Amino acid sequence: MLKQNWIIILILSCLFLLLLSEIMEATNTPEQKIPELKQDAWVTPSLYLDRSLEGKERELVIYGEELIANTSKYLGPKGSVAAVTNGMNCQNCHLNAGRKSWGNNYGAVAANYPKFRDRSGSIETVYKRVSDCMERSLNGKTLDSNSREMQAMMAYIKWVGNTVAKDSTPKGSGIQPPVYLDRAASPEKGDVIYTSKCQSCHGANGEGLIAADRKSYTYPPLWGPNSYNSGAGLYRLSRFAGYVRDNMPLNQASHSAPALSDEEAWDVAAFVNSRPRPSKDLSADWPNVSKKPIDHPFGPYTDGFSATQHKYGPFQPIIEARKKQQKQKSA
Repeated sequence: MLKQNWIIILILSCLFLLLLSEIMEATNTPEQKIPELKQDAWVTPSLYLDRSLEGKERELVIYGEELIANTSKYLGPKGSVAAVTNGMNCQNCHLNAGRKSWGNNYGAVAANYPKFRDRSGSIETVYKRVSDCMERSLNGKTLDSNSREMQAMMAYIKWVGNTVAKDSTPKGSGIQPPVYLDRAASPEKGDVIYTSKCQSCHGANGEGLIAADRKSYTYPPLWGPNSYNSGAGLYRLSRFAGYVRDNMPLNQASHSAPALSDEEAWDVAAFVNSRPRPSKDLSADWPNVSKKPIDHPFGPYTDGFSATQHKYGPFQPIIEARKKQQKQKSA
């Protein structure tokens, strides 16, 4: 019996020594460095945390943010500065005053302008970009580049993207189109989706919800005389579909957890953009017709497809045809 106890004690002692040696070895192992995470996404800036802005520069940026968030208060039909827009706010299309990831934000704007744009066939500045939004999305008139309001909006947009490297487009900036459908987007199917998921905010007739001050909208009109015109970026189906897929219904959807499927996003975009809205003279746009986007809804085109297919799809045949054209040109 005594002999058996000694055997057990010996075994336990060996196990203890083995465990102790492993602990000592782990303790003496050189510390492993945790790899740094690469920042590949745009980080939303904060005026409250940015103390590098001071004095008049800070005041100008703050005023610019206010103009983007509450455009109609200053520049709408009853604006305190000028009556030059349709009553919508810039942040109706650029969420959180252009600071929301995947919300058509301004993160990459300053880093990529001035730049050549095929739509105008010229080098464009930030001022030109803002002017286009005012004339198209806000269906209004632009401001003088030297006005305090335009200077403030440009200062704000540049500040929003001040950490983005020149000529780069970080993840989360702009709008990402959904995967293309293998059919045309359907306004009829989109009507059903709109009724169930959009109408409660934007109205049965797309008229939006007017704010209590009667100067702007709590929820913007999606069609009709007070909405964006036919020259706006959101009148292209891929832009509208990507925007609603990542952001709508408001505060219920995100890029990582969308409330609409890709198919639903395409269809509701088709419905909204099939409704009547103000038109814009686009005769000067796309001087090189071959550079028109595949979903630009107005001809002429060089690829042989109809305006209807360019508006609603299916888009893959257009893409393939253009690739073939390009290959033939290169041969």
